[in-house]
Parts: sequence; structure tokens; C-alpha cells
Amino acid sequence: MNSNLQLSQFDYELPPELIAQTPATQRSGSRLLHIDSDSRLHDRQFTDLPSLLRNGDLLVFNDTRVIKARLLGNKESGGRVEVLVERITATHTALAHIKASKSPRPGTRLWLADAFYVTVTGREDALFIVEFPDNVLNLLEAHGSTPLPPYITHAASEDDDTRYQTVYAREPGAVAAPTAGLHFDQDMLARLAEMGVDTAFVTLHVGAGTFQPVRVENLSEHVMHAERFQVSAATLQALRRTRENGGRVVAVGTTSVRALESAAAELAHQPGNLAAEGDTRLFITPGYQFQMVDALLTNFHLPQSTLLMLVSALAGMDTIRRAYAHAVQSRYRFFSYGDAMFIESPNHS
Repeated sequence: MNSNLQLSQFDYELPPELIAQTPATQRSGSRLLHIDSDSRLHDRQFTDLPSLLRNGDLLVFNDTRVIKARLLGNKESGGRVEVLVERITATHTALAHIKASKSPRPGTRLWLADAFYVTVTGREDALFIVEFPDNVLNLLEAHGSTPLPPYITHAASEDDDTRYQTVYAREPGAVAAPTAGLHFDQDMLARLAEMGVDTAFVTLHVGAGTFQPVRVENLSEHVMHAERFQVSAATLQALRRTRENGGRVVAVGTTSVRALESAAAELAHQPGNLAAEGDTRLFITPGYQFQMVDALLTNFHLPQSTLLMLVSALAGMDTIRRAYAHAVQSRYRFFSYGDAMFIESPNHS
């Protein structure tokens, strides 16, 4: 990492009214800001995406599924608590963020969703180890709510249960959606397949840490939150085939980038592996040399966030600064339910 990078270099002014509180009426109804390989900006619609792709390109999607990870309840003493499951660790246990007037100690029982008790058994750094009375996933599905990001101000509704989930989600485990994928509907996927655009899947279970602010000015001191990822042998074969045939690898979302680049790092250490999986703390900042990704479809990211740093690494810091200033001026909609951006790496055309 460039040891001179400072947090303040990744700030921008965003009028609060540009933070999208609800999704576009149609999934593919968003705008699309296109940064071409010469770093020029083009205002487009998401439905223009097929014209920016070509036969032989490979779209890589993150197939994680958002779980209903938020539970409200009370301590036995009566105090209110909010539990946000960060990661399911076994059939009956999970790591969770717990909001309460006082941090619960090991042995504390919490009554959640007016339905069941859980027991706090310990801590791992900022997270609590929580034991559930039954299958964690089943209890969350029955009693939890969709964990909308902190900047979305309404409580999750049935509409959010559908729209804060990609149409291809299949591996439960995320507490935040891979939001670039929210723009795709079945018609768009079918259209791309007809064009000869290939698709492959990775799994990265997005954690609540994706919304955590960076708290150090010198970025070399920042420690990334860990997220679980998996890149299958079939996906790695598709990547190799795409490269051999001269196609581009287009990551759908920053989480797909992190999964692919984490796999590249793992395979560099263990080149005989046919697949890659594990926990990743990969922190991509300007100066990073991308191994797998030629282009990126993404949403607009929070000021001073690790995701803004990642897109700046791909497109260039000055280009992203210019693109975001243009997006604010042109009234694009920001963050999870907002508009999209298609970035072609300046090193590839």
C-alpha cells in the first residue's frame, strides 16, 4: 500500500437528499455513469449496459443472499437491545453486534422478537458470541428483519425484503446486499446471455463492517474487517478461458472484486489449488495492482469509505474525484438504492 495515502483524500460533499431511500421503480431503471478506458465520463441509463459489453466478456456476480439479520428485544433486566448478526458460525451460534445501554456480559440472556432467548457466551473483538436455541438461519428467517444500511431511514418493509436482494442470490450469509447486482433483472441477464456475454459467480458474505467508517487518517494503519469468500474451480476456469480468448473480466460490485483479488493472492501462495476460499481482509487502495479484474460495475460509495478507495485504485483518484463531482452536480442517486457506475480500467480497452 502507498504509505502516504490519507483519509482526507477520499472525502467529498454529498447533499443528503441525493442518498436514495428507495430503489428505482424497475430494477434496471437506474442511471449509469460510464468511465471509459480514456477516463472520459458519459451519462447513460443502466439499460445501456449491453452496448458497453461484448461477446466473450465475463460478468462475475456475487451470489450471496442477505439474511434477516436484525433482531429487537430486551435484556432480562428489561433494557432494550438490538442484535445484528454479522456471521453465522455454526448451526446454533453466531457473531453479532449488540446495541444496548451496557455491553452484555458472558452468561447474559436476551429475549428476542418476543419469541426466544439467546445467550451471550463471550466476545471476539467488537463482536459478541451468541448462542441460539435452534438453527440460527431458521430463527432469523422467521423472526428477523432485513438489515437495511444505516443511511436508509425507514424500517425494512416486505418490498425491501425483495428489492434489497439480487435476483440471483442463493448462498445465505450476508448482512448487506452486494448492491451493484440490484440493478439486474431476469430480462437483462437473458439479453446479455444472448449477446454471448458469459457469467460466473463468486460468494462473499458482506459484513456490517462495510459501513464502518475508517477511523485513522493514515490509511496504512487501517485494519479491514474480515469477510468470508469462496471462488469455485468453475469460476477460475471461466476466468482463464475469458483471458485466453481476449475477453474482459467485469466484476459486478466491489465485493466480487475483493473475492476475485483475494483468490488471486491465495493462488499466488498455493498455485496448485483449483479453488480458493477463506476469510479476507484485503484492503485495496490506489497503487494496488489488479490481478483479475478489467472493469467494474458498482454503485456510488460513502465518503471516506474503503469502497471509495477501491474504485479509486481501479480508475485513478483524480478520475473518481471528477466523476463523483459530476454525479453530485448531475443529481445522480447515491448508495445502496442509488444509481450505478461502469468503470473501465485505464489499462484495458
